[in-house]
Amino acid sequence: MAANLAASKAPSGGATQGAAIDWQRLAGQCRRLLPKRAVIAARQELLAYDCDGLTLHRYQPPLVVLPETTEQVAAVVRLCHQQGIPFVARGSGTGLSGGAMAENPALVIGTSRMRAILNVDLANRRITVQPGVINSWVTRAVSGQGFYYAPDPSSQVACSIGGNVAENSGGVHCLKYGVTSNHVLALEVVLPDGTITSLGGELAEMPGLDLRGVFIGSEGTLGITTAVTLRLLRDPESVAVLLADFASMEAAGEAVTAVTAAGVLPAGMEMMDRLCIEALNAYFGTDEYPPDAAAVLLIELDGQEQEVAAAVSLASELCRQAGARTIREARAAEQRALLWKGRKSAISALGRRFPNYYLQDGVVPRGSLPQVLAAIERLSASHGLPVANVFHAGDGNLHPLILYRAGEPGVAERVEALSAEILRLCIDAGGSITGEHGVGIDKRCYMDWMYSPDDLATMTLVRQAFDPAGLANPGKLFPTPAGCAESLRRRPEIPGAEGLEVF
Repeated sequence: MAANLAASKAPSGGATQGAAIDWQRLAGQCRRLLPKRAVIAARQELLAYDCDGLTLHRYQPPLVVLPETTEQVAAVVRLCHQQGIPFVARGSGTGLSGGAMAENPALVIGTSRMRAILNVDLANRRITVQPGVINSWVTRAVSGQGFYYAPDPSSQVACSIGGNVAENSGGVHCLKYGVTSNHVLALEVVLPDGTITSLGGELAEMPGLDLRGVFIGSEGTLGITTAVTLRLLRDPESVAVLLADFASMEAAGEAVTAVTAAGVLPAGMEMMDRLCIEALNAYFGTDEYPPDAAAVLLIELDGQEQEVAAAVSLASELCRQAGARTIREARAAEQRALLWKGRKSAISALGRRFPNYYLQDGVVPRGSLPQVLAAIERLSASHGLPVANVFHAGDGNLHPLILYRAGEPGVAERVEALSAEILRLCIDAGGSITGEHGVGIDKRCYMDWMYSPDDLATMTLVRQAFDPAGLANPGKLFPTPAGCAESLRRRPEIPGAEGLEVF
């Protein structure tokens, strides 16, 4: 791996400017490398790739290719490297930070046709898949044999494993079982010069530099994942779900703090506010959740039978002490699914009432939840924009949805201003600007709120080690001169890195 990185050289003259690229000629070259109908060049077809789940920003790419094998990905990337053409990796397009968009003209390399399950090794509790495999398919492939894949983003029926690796995605069950990086054993990747290499291995811990860990969460800036070996877990012996409702969000936040402080470790712990409850009841046409509740808290507990029974008893009592009005308990799979149905449908339900939303994903310490939620409510009122809260309460990963109507004059600027204030609030509480959605273009200008100039420069050096030409997903993750001039003015040079460019 080190030799591959050291040997990677930038083409003379650096990356080709997007405006100078002959995209029609590139399309012809790609057609000679790929299967039929794998090259998308028609303007109307390219519209499907102009944004990801963050629809506030849209950039139509000049060309999209859909390879089906590692070798085809490598051939296309090698072509880009030889000609100095920037490229952007794209999975299912469900991301929420603008990371899979071609903000400036670039070749989009989609992995959505790479959907093969390559190997199932239940004896060693692992499975190897191509990056286009949908998250929920992994569990479906092994569920009949008593296994499952733990990371479960809310978009798990649509999002791909490759995208999960790029963003280090989380999900409902990541409170207890960890995010994507905790479940990836090995990666096959194509580096930005077209080299195919492997990171990690079949063992949980491998000697040497943890380049697997560096690659996960790098948002497509270090190369493209072409195969992933994932860790599988055994189905728990017992599972229970509690649904508690509260008269205020602050009381529900106090319950979260009390449960986790008592040593109970739920598999998942999710919260929804009144706006979500109202939207969901209207969406389903029935009162799935108490219509007069200000907040509902879902707690899933799993493990050995006696362990779960004790945890249910303690968590229920702590919720009552925090002000829970009613508590429902579900043990059977069908009953558990019924309680979770609303949480899985919250964004769809809100979409029926508001045509547009901007979903953020800041993180705060659990003990700060009551104060931060109250502050978000005040910010919502001051900006005149409704904010719905549906989030991973157990690990403090907030998902405030700013609801708006795109046709209103100046609304985009108001939405972005409110979003920035919410992220600033998270940082001031000792948290982070993202927990699982990534930085992309959406939060790159806020990176210096968390990291010093030297920190950012060091990260950029790592990126340059993988991609000295700056071709892989340019303009993402780090502050850019065009969009984040104020951040860059505060960024001093570091010894030995004179002229270092932030891609």
